[in-house]
Amino acid sequence: MKINKALAQHYQWGAQCDGWHLVQNKELSVIHERMPAQTAEVNHYHHHAQQFFFVLSGTATIELNDQRIELKQHDGIEVPPNLPHQMRNDSQEDVEFLVISQPNSRGDRELL
Repeated sequence: MKINKALAQHYQWGAQCDGWHLVQNKELSVIHERMPAQTAEVNHYHHHAQQFFFVLSGTATIELNDQRIELKQHDGIEVPPNLPHQMRNDSQEDVEFLVISQPNSRGDRELL
């Protein structure tokens, strides 16, 4: 079945951030997210889920164990379980990215 942002289940989170569930089942989650300028996710980790973040447009910063890594368009990074991380948009433009979680990270998040 074809899926895109127009067809996907939409939700809002944080400070005017958007997410679209492209794949959502027990074993896999693929979310297309948009973060406006100067927004950030809360610092957290997952007990079981490994995640892969892939920037579609803009520039994001991901903080891993207090180290900041800049991700530009078409850059990606894998985050293993139990590694504290925080996705940020420190730029002046929107950033859009994919978050791929295996297994699904729903209910598997510890805030720091």
